[in-house]
Amino acid sequence: MSVAAQLDRSVIESIVRQIVQAQSPRGATPSTPTRSVSEGLVKPNLVVSISARHCHLTDEHVEILFGPGAKLIPEKPLYQDGFYAAEQTVMVVGPRRRMLPTVRVLGPTRQASQVELAFTDAISLGIDAPVRHSGNIRGTPGCVLVGPKGVVELSEGVIRAARHVHMNHRDAEQYGVKNGDFMKLRIESPQCTVVLEDLLVRADGTSKLEVHIDTDEGNACYLDGATKVELLKQDGGCKCKH
Repeated sequence: MSVAAQLDRSVIESIVRQIVQAQSPRGATPSTPTRSVSEGLVKPNLVVSISARHCHLTDEHVEILFGPGAKLIPEKPLYQDGFYAAEQTVMVVGPRRRMLPTVRVLGPTRQASQVELAFTDAISLGIDAPVRHSGNIRGTPGCVLVGPKGVVELSEGVIRAARHVHMNHRDAEQYGVKNGDFMKLRIESPQCTVVLEDLLVRADGTSKLEVHIDTDEGNACYLDGATKVELLKQDGGCKCKH
């Protein structure tokens, strides 16, 4: 049964009122899309970013959620050129009326809408979100998105984003990897030292060197207090299925 089928019209109308209130000055403050650490690194231009819960929308869904003719309004540029956190947020609703009230929308728009959550976010929504690489949403759970002007039901698209590293071809050559390979990240901090494996390499002609991990991973390794971060080549392929 779809999420929307579990919500009658009165519930959806109530949810819409809640998200309008949440977007007022007294509403809940959305999570910062990313926070980054770049000090004490082996490679000077390496940035490791914690990516908080967020969603990507199609042009059609932007208009449904925010009104006819609506466009995403850039609020803050992200580290990768051309990408940004938008002013707009949506409410994400899971089964049994569980919800996250203010999830940031990232731009630009995409061909398919997608919601990226940390493991604890998915648990709080009651959604069994699989670990997937961005864009690989076939067969994933759906949810309901609520904006100030409308509601969208996603039949699929809720994932826990697999950790990955963006780089350009020159960086890839220096590390001895290519697009589609896997690497590992070693994080030293006063609390613990952690090695995260299976970082997918996304190499192209223009990307800056940046690792993306989610909030659960960033908190577990105490990334904010890291004294050294090292990106290493991983022998063999991915050790888990994404």
